[in-house]
Amino acid sequence: MNNKKRNPWLWIPSLYYAEGLPYIVAMTVSVIMYKRLGISNTDIALYTSWLYLPWVIKPFWSPFVDIIKTKRWWIVTTQLILGVVFAGVAFTIPVSDFFQYTLAFFWLMAFSSATHDIAADGFYMLGLSQHDQAWFVGIRSTFYRIAMITGQGLLVIFAGHLESTTGLGKAEITVIAEPLGSQTRLVNPLEISFKDDVAQLSTAEIVVQYTPEIVTIQAKKQAKHEIDSLIHQANSWNVINGHIAPETELKNRSKNGNLASFWDETVENLESVLRRLFGKTDTKSVGEYAGNIGAVYFKLSGSPGVNEEIIVNFGRISGDKSLSLVNDSRFIFTSKNWNVPAVAIIQADPKLVSKTSALFSAQSGNIHLAWSITFAILCLMFIIFFFYHRFILPRPDSDTASAKKELFSEFIRTFILFFKKKNLGSILTFLLLFRFAEAQLIKLAAPFLLDAQETGGLSLTTGDVGLVYGTIGLIALTFGGLLGGFLAARHGLKYWLWPMALAINIPDVVYVVLSFTQTDNFFIIYSAVALEQFGYGFGFTAYMLFMIHVSEGEHKTAHFALTTAFMALGMMIPGMFSGWLQDIIGYQNFFLWVMICTIPAMLVVKIAPVDPNFGKKESI
Repeated sequence: MNNKKRNPWLWIPSLYYAEGLPYIVAMTVSVIMYKRLGISNTDIALYTSWLYLPWVIKPFWSPFVDIIKTKRWWIVTTQLILGVVFAGVAFTIPVSDFFQYTLAFFWLMAFSSATHDIAADGFYMLGLSQHDQAWFVGIRSTFYRIAMITGQGLLVIFAGHLESTTGLGKAEITVIAEPLGSQTRLVNPLEISFKDDVAQLSTAEIVVQYTPEIVTIQAKKQAKHEIDSLIHQANSWNVINGHIAPETELKNRSKNGNLASFWDETVENLESVLRRLFGKTDTKSVGEYAGNIGAVYFKLSGSPGVNEEIIVNFGRISGDKSLSLVNDSRFIFTSKNWNVPAVAIIQADPKLVSKTSALFSAQSGNIHLAWSITFAILCLMFIIFFFYHRFILPRPDSDTASAKKELFSEFIRTFILFFKKKNLGSILTFLLLFRFAEAQLIKLAAPFLLDAQETGGLSLTTGDVGLVYGTIGLIALTFGGLLGGFLAARHGLKYWLWPMALAINIPDVVYVVLSFTQTDNFFIIYSAVALEQFGYGFGFTAYMLFMIHVSEGEHKTAHFALTTAFMALGMMIPGMFSGWLQDIIGYQNFFLWVMICTIPAMLVVKIAPVDPNFGKKESI
């Protein structure tokens, strides 16, 4: 077969599958991984939102892809780099400073992926005739979507499976609250005794030991200051013994002793106001009284390896929500503290007057190992892509390095022409605000599904999130996009702009409902996420068509690339502060805030400059 013109079916599906994977890993999979590894929502949203930056500034270095080497060379080289980067993530997940190291590799991955996008999209036009470009546009989009399902769905499900199968098993504790129950008190964790389980001790495997098996709490109001003191005592014990990490607080002074900057003071003051108005309290209380508490104690039956961490996640999985975990839900055990019990505090609602119960679960898994293996698989996939595309990609005669002088002068000219467009202010306002609410929601959706019920989440497993958000949700999103494209082709963008704006924003209310009900009904959760994703896919059609519409003209390819940069910027900035805001005001208030943010997202529709005939099928 002539290497200058290979069958497009041999390389287009694999090329766009390889294009979609690193993007979805950077934008979504990284969020889920960091959540499972215990990173706060503030840090997750801030640092993973910065990963949008390469796609924001992508148009500014695209000329270098034209000047240096060929598109084919850039494709295979960036795929090799991506393979190495995924290996770097896999190897640094188990280390103590994994957050800094993996973020560095994610940054390199994001820049490599954005460069791969430039080269792949350019190569698509060089390697195909105009007829074939039109014919395969649906194929490339389909395999890009399949890559998203693979990354956000199948890989996350696989990581969840590894988490559950590489752990120390699952322990379930029943908590009962009744008015006539015995008085509960905290004891020194070193004084408690653990029952030896003969079946467990007959193996060499480490297991999680806990006591008591049934926690009984006297449903009785207690003095709030006494309960607060006991909870503080338990939290201090866990911090001192390394079972939980101490919280990082804002400092009033910088490292050199100078007063904090105006920005630091402003942020701190804003945070204080938000916490005072919307923040959650640490205890369930009514006036001077608080609900009574009970305690569960955990330790390991043996020591982990020297550099190994075993994480025990504890929280309510079913039963009365009046019984809640009120301290940390994630306990760390190492070779230094494996035999020192960690303390989990469960509190009853002070308004309880009748007997009730709930089931709590302690789950442990080698989360670092599970995600290391997942990224090792991604590494292997891109090494295969590198060798496959190095052999199978065609070598079109037109794929050559461009002349430097002509390219730069043309780039500057097209850049200037874009910013001379009529109604530029309205165009940029639409591009930046149309997804203002969705940009914040998308960063916290997966953490909300994963978080324990006591912290406002739904307490789903990693595998559950991979199924509902990464598979069912993406399928619904795809169908929403297909329906949007079909309808827009019949009546045009102007006709469907308002319905699509409503579709991308109004379904966000399902997260408000989920956060207030905290249902454990999987059918309701799956249906709610599917509805929101379907609306997102349907409404996003308007955004894509708007970008195409405002890019029409002499330099539509370059201008479309600039609109995608503003699209990424519109996702990056709101996403950066979304986690910080949610950590302060909680999930319920955060999703109410998201609904408020849909107002400017819909108002920009009124100022959007759209030709009434754009998108309509032309009559013959």
